[in-house]
Amino acid sequence: MTLLWPHMLGLLFAVPVLVAVYFLLLRRKRKDALRYPDAGLVREALGAGQRLRRHLPPLLLLLALVAAIGAMTRPTAVVTLPTEQRTIILAIDVSLSMSANDVDPNRLAAAQAAAKAFVREQPPDVRVGVVSFAGTASVVQAPTNDREALLAAVDRLQLDRHTAIGSGLILSLATLFPDAGIDLEAAVFGGGISPERAGRGGRSPPDRAPSPAFVPVAPASYNSAAIILLTDGRRTTGPDPLEAATMAADRGVRVFTVGFGTTEGATVNTEGLSIFMRFDEETLKAISTITLGEYFHAGSAADLRRIYQNLNARIVLERKETELTALAAAAAAVLALAAAFLSLLWFNRTG
Repeated sequence: MTLLWPHMLGLLFAVPVLVAVYFLLLRRKRKDALRYPDAGLVREALGAGQRLRRHLPPLLLLLALVAAIGAMTRPTAVVTLPTEQRTIILAIDVSLSMSANDVDPNRLAAAQAAAKAFVREQPPDVRVGVVSFAGTASVVQAPTNDREALLAAVDRLQLDRHTAIGSGLILSLATLFPDAGIDLEAAVFGGGISPERAGRGGRSPPDRAPSPAFVPVAPASYNSAAIILLTDGRRTTGPDPLEAATMAADRGVRVFTVGFGTTEGATVNTEGLSIFMRFDEETLKAISTITLGEYFHAGSAADLRRIYQNLNARIVLERKETELTALAAAAAAVLALAAAFLSLLWFNRTG
């Protein structure tokens, strides 16, 4: 726990002063009781329970003061809370290298099994979308809560040539922000992103009014969505993945990247050809760094399943620093009300 205004702790010096004043008042009352011994005898006859009642309201009031001072220090603590994230895009590489059988039965089948397990574990109010990418990118399933539709979409993934990681990221963003004016024609199907459009929306069709000027936000500040990108290769075509990552960061969207395969690379036999494949770990790490997401490496089907389980916990629940001022203030109010109520109930007074 940390305190945003620790200097307010100085007010705690008032607590022992108030305690001293309280005891001084008690001593004065004892002296008055000695002047009237009959009243003193009556008080003794009331017993210890009555004396406890006498001191409990002031004690509660003192605790309320301490809690109020605690609230004034603005305490914060890191707690685990449900996130506001309600849409997740699974961007899955379907390049020909995903047909390699170094993972049983092959890389694509392992990725599909892990993705379907991830979908099944999502809470009912979380929408999931599926984007595939190879030489270009396509939306296999728009974000939905329909788990059966999502499972069928994952099963429909088709292999294709080349690897356009940037296209997969940009189309994932366009799926999350369909009205943002992202130029998919140039960014996904063309060769790249123009400097004036990189991370800042795209052109509007001639028959539509221009989109409002895009204003970048802080990275990872958009808590309603996230992208999980899985690939076993490196960019061979399409826009620069780091420019696409900047677009995601400018919109506050975190990208969690998963590198599938061995970091040393492996020879993959596909369409009768023997090709040496190695995924671009440096780029995947950079994407996660730019967007304040996280990078994972999966060398086997079991690793991939564990990563998806881990991602499920990280996305549904997140640890965040939360200010506890309201909680402390509420505690002070409850204690003060309890002191007033008991004082009225027992003595028909508030002090």
